[in-house]
Amino acid sequence: MGYVDEVLEKVSKKNEGQPEFLQAVTEVLESLRPVVEANEELYRKEAILERITEPDRQIMFRVPWVDDNGQVQVNRGFRVQFNNSIGPYKGGLRLHPSVNLSIIKFLGFEQVFKNSLTSLPIGGGKGGSDFDPKGKSDREIMAFCQSFMTELYKYIGADMDVPAGDIGVGGREIGYLFGQYKRIRGTYEGVLTGKGLTYGGSLARTEATGYGLLYFTEEMLKSNGQDIAGKTVCVSGAGNVAIYAIQKAQQLGAKVVTCSDSTGWIYDPEGIDVALLKEVKEVKRARLTEYAAKRPSAQYHEGRGVWTIKCDVALPCATQNELLLDDAKALVANGVIAVAEGANMPTTLEATKYLQENGVLFAPGKASNAGGVATSALEMSQNSERLSWTFEEVDSKLKNIMVNIFHNLDDASKKYGKEGDYVAGANIAGFEKVVNAMLAQGAC
Repeated sequence: MGYVDEVLEKVSKKNEGQPEFLQAVTEVLESLRPVVEANEELYRKEAILERITEPDRQIMFRVPWVDDNGQVQVNRGFRVQFNNSIGPYKGGLRLHPSVNLSIIKFLGFEQVFKNSLTSLPIGGGKGGSDFDPKGKSDREIMAFCQSFMTELYKYIGADMDVPAGDIGVGGREIGYLFGQYKRIRGTYEGVLTGKGLTYGGSLARTEATGYGLLYFTEEMLKSNGQDIAGKTVCVSGAGNVAIYAIQKAQQLGAKVVTCSDSTGWIYDPEGIDVALLKEVKEVKRARLTEYAAKRPSAQYHEGRGVWTIKCDVALPCATQNELLLDDAKALVANGVIAVAEGANMPTTLEATKYLQENGVLFAPGKASNAGGVATSALEMSQNSERLSWTFEEVDSKLKNIMVNIFHNLDDASKKYGKEGDYVAGANIAGFEKVVNAMLAQGAC
């Protein structure tokens, strides 16, 4: 049995009941076979794969808070610090009822390679809670965030672990979390990213993941003789990533015709009205039915269905495992040429394989949605220097990072005989940098 198969067997036994984490590990290790086989003796001796699939630490804690009725509620908090070989742990906090240890470990594992791809000095981690911010008052959100940070603060710091936002954690939540950290520690430091502009945040951070997705997609298409201008694009999701992906795609000359939320989806053949979408989702925090009610050209549908619409480019920007094998088949049948992930692992392994086998350009999230964490790292730099860069400066750095990520993974795929396999290229390029750092630092 080869080294990759041995480790996959060990990881499966040690992490039973954690399907999301096992899915991520399987996808990464399978694609790493060429580089592992070329260095098998060294990697086995140094237990590289065992070390890279086992988090440095897994922190789980109780989060009690009081709701507006005076009732004490209890949630579970998580922070998984996965690997800090190339820099402080860096990764978002997710607040969603689906959050469990498996999901946080999968996200943290992916973050190691994503952060490595940015070429910035940041390691990988992730955290969050099964708390649901939907329907909660500002006071309840504050009560939860303060309780959450009262436990989390022990394990984070500007040079140790720097969390950021994710699903359910936006500017409001980051503000409450930062305020509580500052209150407890009595220090003012860049311990969180995604902060408000008045207290250390970075311009372009809000737009970064969506914009970065389009910069990557544009470069991927260009390198394959295509132009994003004039293309029809389907987007899933209606959160931060989706909104700014739609905005940037339209700025680049594409037409985006779909978006979705947890209850349904919109098809707007005239192109999504970004200003209206922002009003509905960012201001009113309402459902997409309100978008359809105000936009005569839009059709609202309950449930799933975004991927049934004919498009040239598909950008899944909602959540993990949202693009299934049947969706991939529908996209291929409708002539899709590229799929780039805006969310974390939104495409199932079966769907990914089908898309690749049918000649679709496929960009994995650890590469194509790295713009958010890249800009978070730029925010860390600004905090360390006590500087604030202009939007144009940050946006320019972001674009350069995303273009470089594409070429790094493209080069890695070619180096190991996997040309065009951007999943393998991303995993190999991210893995090699982390492994070289691990080998240099010894058995730690």
